[in-house]
Amino acid sequence: MTAIKHALQRDIFTPNDERLLSIVNVCKAGKKKRNCFLCATVTTERPVQVNVVKVKKSDKGDFYKRQTAWALRDLAIVDAKDAVKENPEFDLHFDKVYKWVASSTVEKNTFISCIWKLNQRYLRKKIDFINVSSQLLEELPKVAEESVPSGENQSVAGGDEEAVDEYQELNAREEQDIEIMMEGCEYAISNAEAFAEKLSRELQVLDGANIQSIMASEKQVNILMKLLDEALKEVDQIELKLSSYEEMLQSVKEQMDQISESNHLIHLSNTNNVKLLSEIEFLVNHMDLAKGHIKALQEGDLTSSRGIEACTNAADALLQCMNVALRPGHDMLHAVKQQQQRFSDLREQFARRLASHLNSVFVQQGHDQSSTLAQHSVELTLPNHHPFHRDLLRYAKLMEWLKNTDYGKYEGLTKNYMDYLSRLYEREIKDFFEVAKIKMTGTTREGKKFGLHGSSGKLTGSTSSLNKLSVQSSGNRRSQSSSLLDMGNMSASDLDVADRTKFDKIFEQVLSELEPLCLAEQDFISKFFKLQQHQNISGTTTNEAEEMDGGTLSRSYTSGVPQTISSEKDMIRQMMTKIFRCIEPELNNLIALGDKIDSFNSLYMLVKMSHHVWTAQNVDPASFLSTTLGNVLVTVKRNFDKCISNQMKQMDEVKISKKSKVGILPFVAEFEEFAALAESIFKNAERRGDLDKAYIKLIRAVFVSVEKVANESQKTPRDVVMMENFHHIFATLSRLKISCLEAEKKEAKQKYTDHLQSYVIYSLGQPLEKLNHFFEGVEARVAQGIREEEVSYQLAFNKQELRKVIKEYPGKEVKKGLDNLYKKVDKHLCEEENLLQVVWHSMQDEFIRQYKHFEGLIARCYPGSGITMEFTIQDILDYCSSIAQSH
Repeated sequence: MTAIKHALQRDIFTPNDERLLSIVNVCKAGKKKRNCFLCATVTTERPVQVNVVKVKKSDKGDFYKRQTAWALRDLAIVDAKDAVKENPEFDLHFDKVYKWVASSTVEKNTFISCIWKLNQRYLRKKIDFINVSSQLLEELPKVAEESVPSGENQSVAGGDEEAVDEYQELNAREEQDIEIMMEGCEYAISNAEAFAEKLSRELQVLDGANIQSIMASEKQVNILMKLLDEALKEVDQIELKLSSYEEMLQSVKEQMDQISESNHLIHLSNTNNVKLLSEIEFLVNHMDLAKGHIKALQEGDLTSSRGIEACTNAADALLQCMNVALRPGHDMLHAVKQQQQRFSDLREQFARRLASHLNSVFVQQGHDQSSTLAQHSVELTLPNHHPFHRDLLRYAKLMEWLKNTDYGKYEGLTKNYMDYLSRLYEREIKDFFEVAKIKMTGTTREGKKFGLHGSSGKLTGSTSSLNKLSVQSSGNRRSQSSSLLDMGNMSASDLDVADRTKFDKIFEQVLSELEPLCLAEQDFISKFFKLQQHQNISGTTTNEAEEMDGGTLSRSYTSGVPQTISSEKDMIRQMMTKIFRCIEPELNNLIALGDKIDSFNSLYMLVKMSHHVWTAQNVDPASFLSTTLGNVLVTVKRNFDKCISNQMKQMDEVKISKKSKVGILPFVAEFEEFAALAESIFKNAERRGDLDKAYIKLIRAVFVSVEKVANESQKTPRDVVMMENFHHIFATLSRLKISCLEAEKKEAKQKYTDHLQSYVIYSLGQPLEKLNHFFEGVEARVAQGIREEEVSYQLAFNKQELRKVIKEYPGKEVKKGLDNLYKKVDKHLCEEENLLQVVWHSMQDEFIRQYKHFEGLIARCYPGSGITMEFTIQDILDYCSSIAQSH
């Protein structure tokens, strides 16, 4: 094993600057046994690297080659398999587990011991040695001394750390010196003892020479010792000086510490002074109110523009001082508390003075505005409040200040403003509506019929009588016949288009005067009282404006801060409702009066009111004006629906005379009047859909009522009533071109055509009555199955009977019959519709058609008989023409 170790060292490891420390002959477990060596090596260069190298003999010769190397630091576990029994197997855990079987247990234990020592010396890494007893690791070197040859024992089995390094390989010079020495002694190889004895003697000679040399240098040693003693003294002196220097430095250090502490205190004092100055400047800059502002708040003129501006600036400055964000601890300073109290007193004093002045302005406005009522009492105009609004808007910023600082006084001003202005507007609006009512009814005498009266130029309205007005039917508008319709109090003959146009203009002027008045007041309230019209500011909103008891706005207080229950937008609507509380009832009274004068006025009012509501909603859908006009529009729509219902009711209740002919029914003519008026009024109107629905209801009622009257008619034939009235309806719808009634127009035309044809056929049966009966009998026989050429063989219908009937109707007799028929038709038809010539022409055509039909029956049923009528078609044309001309 020693020879193999030296060979491996020389051939493999020395070229790589490595030293071989331990070797074990192994083979892989469980496979075909192929021996190889595991070697533990270290590098000669630092830092030292420890490796485990696998070496095996080459297949082509007797030399060894290096196959695999693992760094010892990659070794994780050494498993000896059994710590008690001898077992040559062991495992090494690198990147994977390598299982080996050693040639002997001693070699295995020696190799494991070497690995353990190398780990302890070079790596200090925790390699787990399992199934290896600690006693084995301690005693393993002793066993190796007894079992392994001396060369190998010197390499790996030493008892301390130097045992691993005990073996030193001879370098080239040492080998050369040994060879020279052995060549000088011929028996060096043959007689080793003599050679060793010679070397021992030479060694003794060298030791003696060394001792003599040492003894010779004793004198110089003494000199050296003396120099060392002097050096030590110098060192002591230097140490003394260093100690004194250190004491001096310590004193300087203490003085510097005192200076540093003094500087820190000075810096701290300066910092505190700067902060104190900053706080004082902050309080002085933010909580000091100029004397000019104080004087303005206490004595400022609230009547002039310059005084108002000075007061506004002073109030803003005061508010800034009061709202300054104090820093922590400021509120504990006595001066700050004193200044805050002073500010509060100033605020209270100025708020009280401002509220008193504005209340006086409100009262004065009521008196000044009342003086202008007389000049507007005759004209249909409302007084202009713009100058008053312009004067008050100068105080808008002060009102905002009052709202933010003293909400109680702000609310009191709001209440007083509503109280004063509501009374003022109530007087103005009532007088305005009285003028409108008188203008609608004409003279004061005529107005008394509608519940109006004048006294000393002062207009007053009988509101109770207007509230009890009943909407009259179209019988109040026109009177066709006192015997046909149950009319109301008024006759339409007293009214004409001019009257309705006059009413329309007056109603439009009323709305046109009210709309800018409300919008101007709402805009003023928003600006003066600082209320937002288009956004909600408070957190709580309500869907409907809350009722105000005595004008007090609903609000609640949380921690002394008022929070409005409704939004500011709702607050504006509440104020407008309070101020203009008389507008809606006055409008309703005016609408009732207009409807009593002429129920057709509801058409004008519906169009005008719809337009104004649409305009108001485009500006602000939730505004007071939009809401009020919307409520009034509902009333107008009800009156319009009532007008339609009354017309339909009159159609159901119509009575006709039994002694005179019917002609065009009154409700048909009224529908024509209604439709013509409605089309002129609703041209380009927003609520066209309401009219279209009314048209459908009315026209269906007209159709039903016409048929009802036609069925009840005794004097006039049913077909004539139907024909004339549906012709009139068709003509009306064709002229007005109402798109929603196209289907009804076609239906009316069809009914007119059907009843015209029915009346003509019925009437023509009378002039040639016997001839008609004869040919009806002939057609009946043919219908029973008798051939046409065999009819002449029937006793009742033979040729002699035919000639007898034909002789009874010569041309003169036919003309006489037609003349009587013309007179009868003339009696049936009314002159208004002018259908006589149309009916007579239809009868002429029908008569000719019958004549041709009779001739055809004679030709088919009496062939070759030579029987013909005693008059021709040309005779018929001449008869009809001469009769029409004679009448």
